[in-house]
Amino acid sequence: MIETPPLVDQYCHGVLRTELGLGTFEAQLLPAAGPPAAGTTFFDTQTGFAVRRWCAPLLGLEPHAAPARYLARRRELGVAESARRLLRGSGVTAYLVDSGEPGDLTGPKELALAGDAEAFEVVRLELLAEQAADTSGTVAAFLANLAGAVHHAAAGAAAFTCAAGPGLAADPPGPGEVRGAAGRWLEARTKGGAVRDPVLLRHLLWSAVSSGLPLQLRTGAGDEAALTGFVRATEGLGARLVLLGEYPHHRLAARLAAAFPHVYADTGPALGWTGAGAATVLADLLELAPFGKLMFSSGAGRLPELHAVRALVFREALGRVLGGWVADGSWSWRDADRVAAMVAAGNARRVYRLDEGG
Repeated sequence: MIETPPLVDQYCHGVLRTELGLGTFEAQLLPAAGPPAAGTTFFDTQTGFAVRRWCAPLLGLEPHAAPARYLARRRELGVAESARRLLRGSGVTAYLVDSGEPGDLTGPKELALAGDAEAFEVVRLELLAEQAADTSGTVAAFLANLAGAVHHAAAGAAAFTCAAGPGLAADPPGPGEVRGAAGRWLEARTKGGAVRDPVLLRHLLWSAVSSGLPLQLRTGAGDEAALTGFVRATEGLGARLVLLGEYPHHRLAARLAAAFPHVYADTGPALGWTGAGAATVLADLLELAPFGKLMFSSGAGRLPELHAVRALVFREALGRVLGGWVADGSWSWRDADRVAAMVAAGNARRVYRLDEGG
């Protein structure tokens, strides 16, 4: 039996404080997909089946309880009690929380209280830019306030995060480029514009690298060359890069973690999306990346069910994969337990210096 220690969830969001009906709950199971097609349900997905398998017992129901019964029990307990049971049943004892997600979500302290866990803030760079823009009247003031905000955040946060995308580049932009991009965006910001200018995103990324704090980046389709160039350019600068390997791009994250000493990869929500097939995805990651470079994360938000499912599916998949390698004689139990401890919590505690008081 693999001994998996309490988990560190190295990237997640808060949970909704509001009660949800069937339609609104289903929309959160696959948040990017829109409503289910007529005559279908998002409970008929790997995520939906995993919620019924793993979350129902945490709410006092039999495994695989019907969706209507599950949601009725959820309403009976109430939002706060349901979240408390689900979070505490996940086996997570520390959360790194991206507090930049919109919506009526719990912050790090509230999530920690509900889950009886520690919580550390991950600061979203785009949100820092928006806050600085809304308190600045000129380009010069905005850039000065932004620099101050990054410096202040680096003193108290566990990490920075950024969607990156078009901002990935092998060198920082010049001062003139930054001033021009800031001017264009400040004008757009008066109309509610988000940070999408590639030059400004590039400036944010390199500002984070200069701070020395770990920087979390999402991997995605179409940006492999740009991501690899950015990774190569930041080697030796002191900042650790943590790649959030969104499925099916987890293999790229693992390959880069193997190739560069300052790069790490997470198991990510890929395991939650694949549900019963999670062991295959986890085995992929363990074949490609050094074991000291992998960290558990749920990537979950909004539904506490997603936090619980992804943690419990990870535990089950880790036990199945490592236990299988022990059973066929490839690994010893001692090594399996040691690697499980590294991926579940030890690597994250080391990378983010969680045991050093921030």
